[in-house]
Amino acid sequence: MIEDYPEDARGHSCLMLGRGVDGRPIHVVCAPKDEYLAVITAYIPDGKQWSKDFRVRIKS
Repeated sequence: MIEDYPEDARGHSCLMLGRGVDGRPIHVVCAPKDEYLAVITAYIPDGKQWSKDFRVRIKS
């Protein structure tokens, strides 16, 4: 887990980091529900907005 959003308007959610088959980083915003994990969005993070390991957001 990279970031936690307990006060999100959609309910508690978080940002997770994963890797594709080719090692490409993938960010997934998801929300745990009682019986499933809801995926809100998934995207390839922009290297200009994240640290080299894609775990820390660069503040502008």
